Amino acid sequence: MRQALERIAAALERMSPAPGAAPDFARADAFLWHAAPDSLEPVERVARMPLELLKGVERARDTLLENTLQFARGLPANNALLWGARGMGKSSLVKAVHGEVLRRGQALKLVELAREDLSSINRLLALLRAREERFLLFCDDLSFSHDDEQYKSLKAVLDGGIAGRPENVLFYATSNRRHLMPRDMIENERSSAINPSEAVEEKVSLSDRFGLWLGFHACDQGQYLAMIRAYCDYYGIEISEDTLRAEAIEWAATRGARSGRVAWQYFTDLAGRRGVALCRDAPLPKSRPG
Repeated sequence: MRQALERIAAALERMSPAPGAAPDFARADAFLWHAAPDSLEPVERVARMPLELLKGVERARDTLLENTLQFARGLPANNALLWGARGMGKSSLVKAVHGEVLRRGQALKLVELAREDLSSINRLLALLRAREERFLLFCDDLSFSHDDEQYKSLKAVLDGGIAGRPENVLFYATSNRRHLMPRDMIENERSSAINPSEAVEEKVSLSDRFGLWLGFHACDQGQYLAMIRAYCDYYGIEISEDTLRAEAIEWAATRGARSGRVAWQYFTDLAGRRGVALCRDAPLPKSRPG
């Protein structure tokens, strides 16, 4: 009997390994959160653009930067939801703002959390709550289906329960959906529920818990061309306005859309043809007390 219990205990230990030790937060300013076993992986080089290269999102840029600087300085700040059109720089803006905060001499750790690991967020918060550093949690491409229970875990960081959200933790998320779930699912649940107003209130109201809503919309042709021109100027690629316009418009036409992502894809092709190497993963500046 005792041997059987020992075998069961060993099997359970293999299924649920002990969490890894807390990382050396001085080693980097960015980390990836992994669950089962819980660990924070340092990221010494972050793939991001300088903030000034993000065109067409100036209002969202300024709002998010000010909010993040407030938080890094120990002042009140809001959780933020960046929602809207695909490829318009939502995740790029979060990473660029973090880099700009560091450049301005404020200490702030960026922790990226995968949507699939939201169920472990309470354990992550418990780890970060005891630290002196300030942390920006980032979840990219956040959305939920009608039968997805992961959204309940997110309330831990947005509301914090009776313990409250850790004072040293802020949460930013990006999504193509303003209410984090498909509109057809919202309408279906409303039409089939006994009390339509309550059927989706819990899920839809999740987005209301973000203090900042920053919308991203498809760019027009002028903004699209301005993005590419900014890349050319930054990387020192000379190209006439007529040539850039003709090539860039044709590139967008073949993809049926204009966006920041399409602009970067065209520019990548242009740089390759011109023999110019690109490096977006600039080293993180060393954190300095803010």
